[in-house]
Amino acid sequence: MERQSLLAEKLREAALSVLPIISIVFVLSLILVPVHSGLILSFLIGTVMIIAGMALFSIGADSAMAQIGTHIGSRLTATKKIGLIVLVSFLLGVIITVAEPDLQVLATYVPDIDTTVLIVLVSIGVGVFLVVSMLRILFGIPLRWLLLFFYGLVFILAILSRPDFLSVAFDSGGVTTGPMTVPFIMALGVGVSSIRSDEKAKADSFGLIALCSIGPILAVLVLGFIYDTDTAGETAILIQNLDTSVEVGKTYMEAIPDKLKEVAFALLPIAGFFLLFQMVLLRLEKRTLRSILVGIVFTYLGLVLFLTGANVGFSALGFALGGSMKEQGLLWLSIPLAMVMGWFIIGAEPAVHVLTKQVYELSAGAIKEKTMRITLAAAIAVANGLAILRVLTGLPIFWFVLVGYAIALFLSFVVSPTFTAIAFDAGGVASGPMTAAFMLPFAMGLSDAVGGNIMTDAFGLVALVAVMPLITVQIMGAVTALRNSRIPVHEAPETVDDEVIELWEVV
Repeated sequence: MERQSLLAEKLREAALSVLPIISIVFVLSLILVPVHSGLILSFLIGTVMIIAGMALFSIGADSAMAQIGTHIGSRLTATKKIGLIVLVSFLLGVIITVAEPDLQVLATYVPDIDTTVLIVLVSIGVGVFLVVSMLRILFGIPLRWLLLFFYGLVFILAILSRPDFLSVAFDSGGVTTGPMTVPFIMALGVGVSSIRSDEKAKADSFGLIALCSIGPILAVLVLGFIYDTDTAGETAILIQNLDTSVEVGKTYMEAIPDKLKEVAFALLPIAGFFLLFQMVLLRLEKRTLRSILVGIVFTYLGLVLFLTGANVGFSALGFALGGSMKEQGLLWLSIPLAMVMGWFIIGAEPAVHVLTKQVYELSAGAIKEKTMRITLAAAIAVANGLAILRVLTGLPIFWFVLVGYAIALFLSFVVSPTFTAIAFDAGGVASGPMTAAFMLPFAMGLSDAVGGNIMTDAFGLVALVAVMPLITVQIMGAVTALRNSRIPVHEAPETVDDEVIELWEVV
């Protein structure tokens, strides 16, 4: 009965995250931008699969991925062997990122870059920076200096890199910190932070997502120097003529076996690593072990449904709608439309609700959850608007992210270090499944219709979604700290940190 109630709650959360997109799509399709009826039918089937997939995946992430992270993190701290912590953190960072659904979706969209190469390289980037995050926690290194150093390195490479790799690089940093990696990395960090006994240890467990987002950016920028390809090729999104329900069903039936194999290859390393760790160090009781294994099965089924629905139903219709905006003479509508979709999508993301609760506790109730949600919704709405403006004008992504990160890093010297960590973590969780599955294809279709370069103009949407919260959350923290003396500017209350960690453990 409890499992049924949990499934119903997860289905409700998933439906809420998809409902705004469904409503907007139907209004567009019925009134302003006509699309093929087969695409609408495919979209509806994809909607059902995405809702079911997100629900099952969420249950699996809670009962399996987060639990694996917590148990391994706790057991690693008990060994007090830094070498072992470094090795395990790197391996876990790689194998958990390979299975990240947002990354899987993005990798299939990038033209003329081998999907496997991109996924593996990005995963290695996350693994390296998860090690950096663990070492930061163990030795208490201030986050702002690491951010300054590594983002300085990012922009040095960005100046020298090929423009067609730049947008994909920053997008990769956004999609890797998704529903698979976030609960796992957070749980692992909480476990490792317990090895320190000082009062700042728990506060230092913030910021893992912030650092892990840098690894993929550097990895893809480096790839641009050595990968020989013409990145002006065709996107992987194919708009098929689905004239009958039989053709729609056939398309899905052909896609499902491929996703079954892809997801199996992605999850097998995680399951194998956990079972090996179980035999050597963990030795969990049978009931806990059984619960984790069932969670892995839920994760597998959820990923198959989500990726099939996203690739077949959502991405194709998003691409078609973007292209139809020009055909119908509605280019002027694409910017406010993207902003509206961004507002509603971010407001329904489950990870955002967790974040707003963390900030509420951190501020001792001074920053209301509603205020935080509105701030984030406004940030993502602006990010989507800027992304579509780039598509229509061809403005380079470099100056947008340079200015954005420069402002964010400057603010890190003004606000509490904990607020800085939360802001950079927020940038990682803001780009959820709907951004990768629908908004990015929408921008790609629009770019293709206006004759732009998809690699340089459409890609970069996720990057802008990731950078805006860095600014808005820190501004909100600075304003609140100045207005209310209960919130120290340079350190977070110890009692609040304890409560925040408890919220993380729930995740």
